[in-house]
Amino acid sequence: MKLYEYQAQKILHKYNVNATRGEVVTDAEEAAKVYNQLGAKRCVIKAQILAGGRGKGGGVKIVETLDEVKEYTSEIIGSRLVTVQTGKEGIEVNKVLIAEAIDIKKELYLAISIDRSTSKIIIISSTEGGTEIEEVASKTPQKIFKEQIDPVLGIQDSQAHQIALNLNLTGPLLTKASNLLKNLFKVFVENDCSLLEINPLILTPDEEIFALDIKMDIDDNALFRHKEFQEIDNLSEDKSAESMASEAGLSYIGLEGNIGCLVNGAGLAMATMDIIKLHGGSPANFLDVGGDAPVERVTTAFEIIFTDSKVEGVLVNIFGGIMKCDVIAEGIIHAIEKVNIKVPLVVRLEGTNVEIAREILDNPDLHIIFADSMKDASEKIIKAVNDRK
Repeated sequence: MKLYEYQAQKILHKYNVNATRGEVVTDAEEAAKVYNQLGAKRCVIKAQILAGGRGKGGGVKIVETLDEVKEYTSEIIGSRLVTVQTGKEGIEVNKVLIAEAIDIKKELYLAISIDRSTSKIIIISSTEGGTEIEEVASKTPQKIFKEQIDPVLGIQDSQAHQIALNLNLTGPLLTKASNLLKNLFKVFVENDCSLLEINPLILTPDEEIFALDIKMDIDDNALFRHKEFQEIDNLSEDKSAESMASEAGLSYIGLEGNIGCLVNGAGLAMATMDIIKLHGGSPANFLDVGGDAPVERVTTAFEIIFTDSKVEGVLVNIFGGIMKCDVIAEGIIHAIEKVNIKVPLVVRLEGTNVEIAREILDNPDLHIIFADSMKDASEKIIKAVNDRK
């Protein structure tokens, strides 16, 4: 579960972490009130969407007058912000954060995440804040520092001290940074975060440290422990395919390819993606509808696949065990009617009630391409997609 910046900001305040003061608003009049309440001449207006790259996309602006506050808020609210993480369609902006502008002496980078290869928590730091960390890692990898933290022991004083030194912080700043790291680690653990990224973490001219831009992701599997997150309303933004899938009881991960996959079973889904790659194609997603999906969930699965504008064909690969093939067939028909599928659709069905399913789908008006095996299915969908180009 991704949190908006203003939501993450409030959490950090509870842990005595220096983060900018501000309030979220949904129109220009509210923005004007917050600007006046802050009492600062310079403020920053930040579009609140669940994607990065807002600054480069025009979603962040420094303002110095009340008229500028109203003008920019009116301009950005209701618009679709396009960033490197939103895709061409962009995301509609429904709220903005009005926050005090902080003078910046130096920008740093800090992130806490999970290193699944070692089953430890990892803290990543760099003196090159405010830029894409991937770019820094590519061009100047020596400026990226990683410190592994034992989740049982927690962050040790020596580790916090070393991370602060890696950020070239000395004197009073060394102590402030060490304390900040301990607080941030506490935020990460107590809120079951999968990611806590601050970019930039800034030093001010008067030697203070502020979390200027915060990204926080909560582990969905831990939400049962956090009623406060279950009550958060993030529905005003265009729903991501992942969030739609989660609500529908589906497992979905978007990828960079152009062939949508609808499969039952995680192992079969992985094998389907592998065989598409083996034959020269590129899967657009991992999508597991589960072992007992009803017709409605199958239809939703198709809808989720087509939230990705890159999809140029769909491969349905079902082995009917608990999941009956005729249920999938009914779902396919319902989806074709509701979603208006206009790209090649290859279907490979095996298992329980497969003959009934084939009879249901044996209609030339449906324009379904049938396959007898996974190899046959992957070759047919790749050919069908390529033939349309």
